[in-house]
Amino acid sequence: MDTTLHDPLIGRVLDGRYQVVERIAVGGMATVYRAVDTRLDRVLALKVMHPPLVSDAGFVARFIREAKAVARLDHPNIVGVLDQGADGGYVYLAMEYVDGCTLRDVLRERGALAVRPVLDILEPMLAGLAAAHRAGLVHRDVKPENVLIGSDGRVKVADFGLVRGVDGQTSADTGSLLGTVSYLAPEQIESGAVDARTDVYACGVLLYEMLTGGKPHTGDSPAQVLYAHVHHDVPPPSEVVPGLAPPLDELVAAATARDPEGRLADAAAMLASARLARAALSDDQLDAPPPVVERRERPEGAEDAGPLGSEDETRRVSRLPGAVRREPAGVDHTARIDLPSGASLPPETPSGRGRRRLSRRGVLSLVLAGVLLLAGGIGVWYINSGQFQRTPGVYDLPVDEAERELRSAGLKVRIVEEYSETVEPGHVISTDPERGERVRRNATVTVVVSRGPEIAVVPNLRGVPADEAREQLAEVGLVVGEETARFSDEVPRGAVIESDPEPGAERRPETPVNLVVSRGQELSVPNVVGDPEGSAMRRLREAGFEVEVAEERVHSEQEAGTVAEQSPVGGESAGEGDTVELTISKGPEMIMVPDVRGEDEDEARRILEDLGFRVNVNQLFFTGTVFNQSVRDEEAPRGSTITLWVR
Repeated sequence: MDTTLHDPLIGRVLDGRYQVVERIAVGGMATVYRAVDTRLDRVLALKVMHPPLVSDAGFVARFIREAKAVARLDHPNIVGVLDQGADGGYVYLAMEYVDGCTLRDVLRERGALAVRPVLDILEPMLAGLAAAHRAGLVHRDVKPENVLIGSDGRVKVADFGLVRGVDGQTSADTGSLLGTVSYLAPEQIESGAVDARTDVYACGVLLYEMLTGGKPHTGDSPAQVLYAHVHHDVPPPSEVVPGLAPPLDELVAAATARDPEGRLADAAAMLASARLARAALSDDQLDAPPPVVERRERPEGAEDAGPLGSEDETRRVSRLPGAVRREPAGVDHTARIDLPSGASLPPETPSGRGRRRLSRRGVLSLVLAGVLLLAGGIGVWYINSGQFQRTPGVYDLPVDEAERELRSAGLKVRIVEEYSETVEPGHVISTDPERGERVRRNATVTVVVSRGPEIAVVPNLRGVPADEAREQLAEVGLVVGEETARFSDEVPRGAVIESDPEPGAERRPETPVNLVVSRGQELSVPNVVGDPEGSAMRRLREAGFEVEVAEERVHSEQEAGTVAEQSPVGGESAGEGDTVELTISKGPEMIMVPDVRGEDEDEARRILEDLGFRVNVNQLFFTGTVFNQSVRDEEAPRGSTITLWVR
């Protein structure tokens, strides 16, 4: 039964503007609907908070915070928020509508994915999160349900309902936290602390899930999953998928380190690492078919076991009892002074009368030694470090801002452009040398700037000969799809009548374009069977057709040298310029007629018809025996009629 039939919002118009059409998804805090903005006549997604939560000022504030936070983010890989409002007991967000599915839908249907599609999903997702992190925002609920994959293949991060500024409150002041159990970082579980690294941890878990088809930590209850996140490392995905390339194990490990100090700093850092991992893999490794991994099912009833709720639902959950924030082990806060080789500190000066005075010469010697040591140290520093510096990170920055930052660091800049599916136009895709690499001062850094997704525009092909149309499509990066033929009184034979998509449409490279090619004007084919060969050819050419004569002639009822068969047959429709094939007759085939007198009627008929004759019977009496025939013991044309007299 369709439960949306009982949803009171279906068909309602919120705020006098947004007409609710159908329910798309239900989450822990809100329901998402497909709706129509009646003012602008466009489809959008409407996220409506569950009515029982409207009385909770904290949840309402969080809803409004999401609208304000995401409205500041203008990125192709983030679902945009268009409006926020309230209507009676309903609080809603109006958001960009993405026609497609969620990553969770893909994982449910396919399980583990091949490496190339995994990275094709991960990289744009990280690009969107990197924009949020750069704006000082933490998502806090990264999971497959919040990664949308459009029908055009674009990936977008959605549901910033738990978003928080990294410079705001970063730890919970109560014994609970909000999030999805399967993707919570250890520090979230222990102290409620959140920053960009907590999103990175969730991305690492999500990466593991795409590669293996299952989550790294499972349990009979969400409490067991929380405990595992705190006390157990995420295992290498190659333990589940033997043969998986080491760079992927390393990427998962760097993203899911339990100690946040040992984790990748933010989504931009993880994106750079993901691209390095992709570059290290061969095409065979990227496209190897994913394994069929047996899914680990939770025990019956475990979905809602305990007070913590479902592992995959966003909700308020209790922290683990007694959990405290861990400090990284082995950190030495003691300062250290390194002296040049052979140097030492003077002995501790004795107190009281035993203290010796240094002579002027001794003082001068110590000063000179100090100067020499300092000069030597500066020389070593210059040789080893002074000539070099680290390349600043400018990923996804506008090109002008990136150029200013690099030039202010004393580096020269060279700009090149490339297409990118994940980085918006005018923003930096990468640099060479890469972020953090050691370069000489005043070196040149090549900055690769996005031109946006590579787009091919469908040319106007109407009236263009089909061969030339194929060439034009190839020139703009498109390919020919299906070709169909149609009669046309306006477009010449062999030229394009129309294309699908239409001229001017923007598509990704390698998109097929279907062509309808003209057969020319529709004509009726004359019937030339029985006409002499020359006369038949003349009639067909005058009617607008080409003629082709088959090399092999056949026996037929038609006289030798006349047309025995034609294709298409007379009266059929064909296009102007189509070819009509003619088969010329050798004349009738002559067959010896046997004597069937004395045979009964049925047997005589069978013998003659098997030889290709027609049979006519004259019945004189009713005994059924043949006593005479019109032709016997001589040749007659196959297909001619033999008359039998029966008595």
